Amino acid sequence: MEMNNIPFGTTNWDEIDAVKYEGEQGYALWRTQRFGPIRVRVVEYSAGYSADHWCVKGHILYCLEGELHTELKDGRLFVLKAGMSYQVADNAEAHRSYSETGARLFIVD
Repeated sequence: MEMNNIPFGTTNWDEIDAVKYEGEQGYALWRTQRFGPIRVRVVEYSAGYSADHWCVKGHILYCLEGELHTELKDGRLFVLKAGMSYQVADNAEAHRSYSETGARLFIVD
């Protein structure tokens, strides 16, 4: 990824309006900024959240708080706790996530 035409700036994530997305169970709150083709988000999953789809979008995801379980379509399961991250390319490995306790994430895609 090459980042171009992004002037220096700061983001106060508490000032970004949250958009609520329902999961199969629970919900996700997205606070989103776009910088050209790059999407940057702080996402909060409610306790009991479960994604309603398999995702094929690439991400770099950092767990700020809580615990996130990510399942790959091939059956592998990964658990992220605060301070851990994962990365996956576009169309590489379909994945979906859930959180029993809730999680707060920083995501770049």
